[in-house]
Parts: sequence; C-alpha cells; structure tokens
Amino acid sequence: MTKTGLATKLLSHAVLTLGALTMVAPFLWMIGTSLKQLPEVFVFPPTLFGERLVWDNYLKLADRFPFDVYFLNSLKVTLIVVAFQLFTSSMAGYVFARLRFRFRDGLFAAYLATMMIPVQVTLIPNFIVMRQYNLVDTHWALILPALVSAFGTFLLRQFFLTIPGELEEAAKIDGCTPFGAYWRVFVPLSKPAMATLGVFVFMNTWNDFMGPLIFINTQAKMTLPLGLASMQGLYGTDWPVLMASTVLSVAPLIVIFLLAQDFFIKGVTLSGLKG
Repeated sequence: MTKTGLATKLLSHAVLTLGALTMVAPFLWMIGTSLKQLPEVFVFPPTLFGERLVWDNYLKLADRFPFDVYFLNSLKVTLIVVAFQLFTSSMAGYVFARLRFRFRDGLFAAYLATMMIPVQVTLIPNFIVMRQYNLVDTHWALILPALVSAFGTFLLRQFFLTIPGELEEAAKIDGCTPFGAYWRVFVPLSKPAMATLGVFVFMNTWNDFMGPLIFINTQAKMTLPLGLASMQGLYGTDWPVLMASTVLSVAPLIVIFLLAQDFFIKGVTLSGLKG
C-alpha cells in the first residue's frame, strides 16, 4: 500500500471513529445521568458519573410514574402495527412485483407518491375520521392509520423482484395459486427484507410521539414517548429518574436490532438490486 493510500485509509478511519463517538456520546451521557444524584446533574465542569452509582433511580420509577403502563401500551401498539404491516406490505409487494394487471405500474407510482406527503399533513384528517368513529383516546387511533405502508410495500417489492421466476413457475406447476406461491415460496425467502422492515416499523412506532400526543388524552393509555414527556414537571424535573426511564425505553430497540442485525444487513443490501 502506498503512503497516499495509507494516509487516506487512516483519515477515513479517524473520521468514522469521530462520527461514531459523536453518536454514542449522548447515549453514554444519558446512562451516566441516570446513575447520578439530582444535584450532580448540574455541576460544572460536568462529569460523566457522580461520586457513586445511584441504582435506586431505576427503582424509583414504579413509585413516581406508571412506567409499566406506558411500557405495556407501547409494546401492545408496536407489536400489532409490526405484525399487520409486515402482512399487508408483503402482500402488496408481491402483487406489484409478480402479478400482471392493467395500470399496475401507474398504480404503484401513485402509491409511492404518498411517501412525499408529510405525516403532519395527515394528522388532522386522521383525527377527524377517528373522532367520527369515537376512536379518539383509544389505541386504535394509533394502530389503524399505521396498518399499511408505502415504504414497506416498496421495500418488499424490490426484494421480491430479485427472486428467480423459475421458483414461481415451479410452484404453479405444483398447483399453487398466486396466494399459495406468495405464502409458500416468497414469504419464507423474504426473511431478510421482512426483518429489515420489522426493525424500521418497530423503531418508528415505538418512538412515535406526535400520534399519541394528538390522539391520547388519559394517562392510562399513554405510550412511552408521551409518558416520558409527562414526567417533566412544571417547576422541577427529577432528571436522573427520567434518564433511567429513557434508558429502559431504549433497551427494547437495542435488543430487537441485535436479534435481527444479520437479516437487517442482508435486507438492506439485497432490497435494491433490481428495479
């Protein structure tokens, strides 16, 4: 390797390391704050940890806030949305990728165009619809609008296009209907793309704050992001306890990504190979 190539490689690694530290620093600061006493949060110069690790901050959650209620509400909404969106996106992706019908490409282009509409624009129409059906202040107001996804359909369609047509023909010869080919051939082969979409949907739904803020009014139905925001008092906030609850709210995202990281990397790599 030449000196120029070595210098370029070292510079690239230095930039990437600096970027990684920049992204990890807030997470480490959150963990450090969750293990401090309240007065230590405001000391100057700031320190990552206090004089001792205050693990009691994690035990105070149940006493001060219904953290378990927020957690279970988020888990319920997120799991339902992930399950339905994987099913609807995979079916729509299969239809647009493998079935032939009139206006298919135009319809798919129109469907993708909905991705250009900001989510905030749809909040008011969704609220009006949910109010007409008396679904405001229920979890259905968070679940129903999220059951379908243009992005999920696009992602899985791109993956289905990479599957050889010979497999579909063999399924038809064996007597499979289009749905049978979808369920028996395409779904088992699409685990990387499904895992990728599942991670994206889980993260977006779990971290959604705007939707619960608009639709949820009672504390017993709040999800984690809205519940965490309600922990901030008007005249004072117990920051170590709030950071402890935030650490626990981030933990499921880390676990999901670690469990699905192999499929996630394969899905991101393979989903755009063929257009």
